[in-house]
Amino acid sequence: MPRSIWKGSISFGLVNIPVELFSAVRDHRPRFRLLHAKDQAPVRYERVCQTEGKPVGWEELVKGYEYEKGQFVVLTKDDFKTAALQKTKTVDILDFVDPTEIDDRYFETPYYMTPGKGAARSYALLREAIRDSKKMGIGKIILRETQHLAAIEVIGDALVLTMMRFSDELADLGEFSFPSSEGLRKPELSMARQLVDNLSAGWDPAKYTDEYVKNLMRIIDAKLKGRKPKLEARKTRQPADVVDLMARLKASLEARPKGETPRRTQASKRKGSSRPRSKRVA
Repeated sequence: MPRSIWKGSISFGLVNIPVELFSAVRDHRPRFRLLHAKDQAPVRYERVCQTEGKPVGWEELVKGYEYEKGQFVVLTKDDFKTAALQKTKTVDILDFVDPTEIDDRYFETPYYMTPGKGAARSYALLREAIRDSKKMGIGKIILRETQHLAAIEVIGDALVLTMMRFSDELADLGEFSFPSSEGLRKPELSMARQLVDNLSAGWDPAKYTDEYVKNLMRIIDAKLKGRKPKLEARKTRQPADVVDLMARLKASLEARPKGETPRRTQASKRKGSSRPRSKRVA
């Protein structure tokens, strides 16, 4: 079983349930190191002072906040201790909210929560209470010296904690320019909607794979064996001409086999998250 990254408890009201936190994601992408092309020796990074041009040891480093270009305020270890919150081992649930009211942009990294020793019954009780309520718990947790906003929801038989962004971490939609829907013609919209309907399918996460990583691993494997990699040639799609939008839509519809019904695989039928589709808010 994977090693837990955090041990503590869920706290709501006067109830405390011991839990452990495990990463819910796996990074399968290959990792690379920079090498010297001449002899393929790994390159070591050095911390060089921009004024003296000489390497600096770890013991000579301090942390600084750049409040203006080239101007810094130096913070000491005591400063960080003063700002630090009390290191609690508790996920404090502050509210239970309707998941549809939360913008998807707030969600970040998911973690599985498993019951601690002797907490299986209380864990199951909280899980079913959340499931029946169709709510999502919102709380705070301190992980790796940093406080995080977190959501607790039910997925299958698991309580899943997802790190969230605070509201001031989202860029305001008002900072950007987006096109208006005015001027769109009904035939264009109807044809675009028909294309969306024709491409609709059941959600099957196994269907979507990282082709780039697969190709990289094929190349690495071929190099290890002294062979030339065999990769499938891909056609490069030409960017659509905006003036030719209707013609492109028609061509897309004609290229889609008529009467084709997307097959639902077993994976798409599995019990998933209880989180309904959220609303998009600014």
